[in-house]
Amino acid sequence: MLQYTQKRVHGIQDLERKLNELGYRVGIRALDLLVWRDKNSKRETRVLGMLYFIHTTVWKTMFGKQADSLEKSTENEDEYMISDNDPMVSKFISVPKDVSQLNCGAFMAGIVEAIMDGCQFPSRVTAHTVPIDGYPLRTTILIKLDKEVLEREEQLK
Repeated sequence: MLQYTQKRVHGIQDLERKLNELGYRVGIRALDLLVWRDKNSKRETRVLGMLYFIHTTVWKTMFGKQADSLEKSTENEDEYMISDNDPMVSKFISVPKDVSQLNCGAFMAGIVEAIMDGCQFPSRVTAHTVPIDGYPLRTTILIKLDKEVLEREEQLK
C-alpha cells in the first residue's frame, strides 16, 4: 500500500495525506464491522467513552493489542492523545533516507478520525512520532475535537 501510494504523490506531506485518506476509508468500514459484531453495544455519547472504545476495542481489533496510553492534554481542553509504543503499521516498513520524515502513523490517524466522525464526534486527528528510550517508533495520535463536541459535552454534564 505504501509503495502504491508513494509512486502517485509528490512529497512527504502529500504521501501522509494519502495514507490518512486510506486509513479513513478503513476506519469507516471497521466501525460498521465493530458495531455489527458487538451484540450488546451502546452508542457512546460522551467523549471519554468514545476514546476508551478506540483505545481498547478498536486498537485490539485492528492491531492485535490495546494502545499503550490514552491521555488528555494539559495545555488544551479539546485535545486527547492515544499513544502506541510499538505500532504495527511502522513495524515492518523500512523508510528510505530521502523520506526519513515520513510518519506511517498517518494511516492510523485516518482510522481514528473516521471512527470519531462516524460516531458524531467530529475532530482533526494527526499522527506524531515521539521516540522515547526503548521505543524509537512510538507514535502519538493527537485528537483535536471540534468546538461543537465540547459544547455538547458541557450540556451533558
